Amino acid sequence: MSWGPWQILLVLAIILILFGGKKLPELAHSLGKSLGEFKKGKEEGDKETESPKKVEEKPAAKAVEGKEVVTPEVV
Repeated sequence: MSWGPWQILLVLAIILILFGGKKLPELAHSLGKSLGEFKKGKEEGDKETESPKKVEEKPAAKAVEGKEVVTPEVV
């Protein structure tokens, strides 16, 4: 279901009645800041999942049948 112009006007009128004319700029400002922070966090999360994790090999302290075992460690 898509929103028509009358539904949008009705929602805006209800918001105006609830918050008043003086609070609307503050509300819009805080909503804009919140959306900006959300987008920033989403982009950082996307960058972390896209970049492959570096794998370093360090010798392990254990030995199996006299042979040294090297296990990869994720950084």
